[in-house]
Amino acid sequence: MSADDEAALTAGVVGASGFTGGELLRLLAGHPEFEIAQATSRSYTGKSVGSVHPNLRGTHSDLRFTDPEELESVDVLFTATPHGVSMGQIDEFQAAADTVVDLSADFRLDAEAQYDEWYDGHDRPELLAEAEYALPEINRENLKGAELIASGGCNATATILGLHPLIEDGVLDGSEQVVVDVKVGSSEGGAGGGDASSHPERSGVVRPYAPTGHRHEAEIEQFLGLDVSFTCHAVDMTRGASATAHVFPNGPVSKGDLWSAYRGAYEDEPFMRMAAGGSGVYRYPEPKAVAGTNYGEVGFELDPSNKRVVVFSAIDNMMKGSAGQAVHAANVALGIEETAGLEFQGLHPVGAP
Repeated sequence: MSADDEAALTAGVVGASGFTGGELLRLLAGHPEFEIAQATSRSYTGKSVGSVHPNLRGTHSDLRFTDPEELESVDVLFTATPHGVSMGQIDEFQAAADTVVDLSADFRLDAEAQYDEWYDGHDRPELLAEAEYALPEINRENLKGAELIASGGCNATATILGLHPLIEDGVLDGSEQVVVDVKVGSSEGGAGGGDASSHPERSGVVRPYAPTGHRHEAEIEQFLGLDVSFTCHAVDMTRGASATAHVFPNGPVSKGDLWSAYRGAYEDEPFMRMAAGGSGVYRYPEPKAVAGTNYGEVGFELDPSNKRVVVFSAIDNMMKGSAGQAVHAANVALGIEETAGLEFQGLHPVGAP
């Protein structure tokens, strides 16, 4: 489909005043197939979008935030709401749009029991089987024609992208010991991140904030089929998630095996890049190199003396880990060119992401 020969698809964003909502608006404003019909915000109803998102000043200058209780009918509705909101309003969301892409955790997991264990239960468990995980690199075929899509968590996305090729290629069978450490930027906490995300408290830190029991473990284990020992650190950057996984395979693994696994998984993927110890300054995956983009970077090193594989992955938590993933999934679901609206390559040099 092309916007030249068919009417543009209409899109709405619920929760458009938050950081992720702003990223959605930025992507949709430059998307060749979508027209923004509505951007909602309970706190900023009536205010211009540019007054909250200064990078969007002059873009859709007539677009103002509207009350989320007054949803317009659209082709696709992106819901960038806190956990628990979408499950409570899913009927209204689905009545307003043919396709709903939810960026919260409300529909990421498969079973009610998982929400009982990791969250605070689920109000609409009968819909969990309908929802499709939004990461095309692992779920492309199921996304086609999907009407309820759940965008993955940023920490889970970085980890899954790093480890998925090893599972898919049989390098790992799921019984191995896997230890994952993720370092993530302050935007993960959202526009209302609280004291821990304020500049005086965040500046200069490498702070463990979820040494054990992070909720994204549930996604990782669900989609990779293995147990992980998972820890998160808050670090002094705005955007980005960097995952380092220490993997201890049960049998011998060569560099050739690793290259075969990663090339087999990602060689034809439009938004995946390899960075595995080459030349230059950025020899391994680096959040700074993908800031503002929908790209993910993966790489690895082999440690024969310890029978260990070290896997690195980097994403922009608000893009590949949220809004970019959501738009990518919507493109696939609606039969649009996958890369539409997501072609930005990033910047170099650039300051702290």
